[in-house]
Amino acid sequence: MALNPRFVQADREVIWIVGASTGIGQALAERLAGQGASVVVSARNAAPLESFQATYPAGMAVPLDVTDAAAVRAACEAIVARYGRLDRVLFCAGVYRALRATGYDLGQMLQHQQVNYVGALNLLAPVIPLFLSQGQGHISLVSSVAGFSGLPQGLAYGPTKAALTHLAETLFLDLRPKGLGVSVVHPGFVETPLTQQNEFPMPFLQTPQQAAEAIERGWRRGQFEIHFPRRFSLILKALRLLPYRWYFALVHKGTGL
Repeated sequence: MALNPRFVQADREVIWIVGASTGIGQALAERLAGQGASVVVSARNAAPLESFQATYPAGMAVPLDVTDAAAVRAACEAIVARYGRLDRVLFCAGVYRALRATGYDLGQMLQHQQVNYVGALNLLAPVIPLFLSQGQGHISLVSSVAGFSGLPQGLAYGPTKAALTHLAETLFLDLRPKGLGVSVVHPGFVETPLTQQNEFPMPFLQTPQQAAEAIERGWRRGQFEIHFPRRFSLILKALRLLPYRWYFALVHKGTGL
């Protein structure tokens, strides 16, 4: 059963992708723009956004830093001023640095929180009232399978992704009765500039294009949770159901950490 209104025709939607300069966000922007959607791309790095707009003139490039709440609000207002509405947003902005408690770095912890979680809150501040006034719209937050439960080297990253999942669940409960859609995306390992720093094997590694296809498919099915690759995500879902002493033992054995 579809939990959200289904994504039917790309060429009828104005879609804002925040975190679209590389990786999953960039791949999804190109995929949807190629289907005729009016895609707005945002990120801190302006150069790839301008290149995208040159290729897809129906789209719009709006550089911004998600930690700047005023800039995010101004961007939302600029989108509505151009298109008259906004149909769908994807929050895909994020930072990642492998971090363990033995090398605790408060600056890194707070940077992850400000970009990965507070950045999403800054986006929701103008978008939720807009969607409520329109009576329609869809919010999609990119979390991670790393947010399912604690993992070595995920001290800074994992908690922010767990927070996004919790946030999406609560948004869904509050906004579905109002006719709005909410989804959360739980990718496994995807080839991006963020994962290139990993020095450990990444099982079931996917391309950004595969991730973009999975997200679109989930939207078209009206899913709340979009997780992939399923062979990997289902293993991690099963692990979190175990008693902690079993879970900790298996993680230590599986990672060697």
